[in-house]
Amino acid sequence: MRFWRFIKYERSYLFLYALGFLLTISVFATDPHISWSWQTFFYSLILNLFCLAAFLLYRYLKNVQAIRCMYDVDTEPLSLEAEAYREAIEQLEIKHIRALNDVQDKQKEYYDFIVSWFHEIKTPIAILRLMQQTETDPKSLDEEVSRIEHYVDQALYYAKLDSFNQDYEIVNCNLELMAKEAVKSHSKTFISKKIGIHLDVEPTIVQSDSKWLSFIINQLVTNSLKYTNNHGQISISTHVTQQEKQLILRDNGIGIDLKDLPRIFNRGFTGTNGRVFKKSTGMGLYLAQELSKKLGHYISCESAAGMGSFTEFIIHFPKNHDPHLNMLQKNTPKTQ
Repeated sequence: MRFWRFIKYERSYLFLYALGFLLTISVFATDPHISWSWQTFFYSLILNLFCLAAFLLYRYLKNVQAIRCMYDVDTEPLSLEAEAYREAIEQLEIKHIRALNDVQDKQKEYYDFIVSWFHEIKTPIAILRLMQQTETDPKSLDEEVSRIEHYVDQALYYAKLDSFNQDYEIVNCNLELMAKEAVKSHSKTFISKKIGIHLDVEPTIVQSDSKWLSFIINQLVTNSLKYTNNHGQISISTHVTQQEKQLILRDNGIGIDLKDLPRIFNRGFTGTNGRVFKKSTGMGLYLAQELSKKLGHYISCESAAGMGSFTEFIIHFPKNHDPHLNMLQKNTPKTQ
């Protein structure tokens, strides 16, 4: 029963009350100037028990009321412990609400991305169907297939973003080879848009996941090709300082508005260029930056629009950060 459970939790009061009564009786019993009277003893005992019962009944009723009104924030706690528990529960509720909001935001962002992705991929599919009814240009066919592959890869990497730690392997990566491979994979676009490429890439070894880093570099190349006009110029170079190694990708395309520059790595942000070109999901640079951070790198950007427009992306590989060593430390079991 609830009352007996209540008595169990109130036993400290019972012990204190009994101790106080026994100490009082002991004082009277050992004092030679006071004569002992059993009648007085039992009378005092009954009065004490009555007071104790009244106190326990009051405490019990207050506890029952507190339990009934436990969700009422105006209810006064019965103890310091209850007050601490209430504060802890309130903090947990706040964290829970924030976690739910984060989950809902992610679901909405994922839904928005999927809807945008479907719209994007419908365009090359429609073009391919049109090519079936006309004379097919092999270059155009390859270009549309490459676009589809790019959109599929983007969706795949986005889906794996939250489970990144289960699908990566840190190895030594040669930036020279990876940059050349990225240019080679986009060679048809370079040729069709007559965009010049200048490579000044030295053999530079960094520690990263080759698959994810390749996606990052390809995304930056894709972004430059998208916003660089025909007969433009793209350069890729490396730079090494005491603090870090850098892979620099620069183009003389349309540039990025100064007001858009701080937000280009935000999820779903398309900016002025995305609204003009109508072919931007706003996910490419976001994915590239998020993957870079998870690998211990990061991307910075400088740009200018208008006359002398350019955009320069730099992938930074800090020397004081060793993702390979961090991975080994995480995977090594701790000894007691």
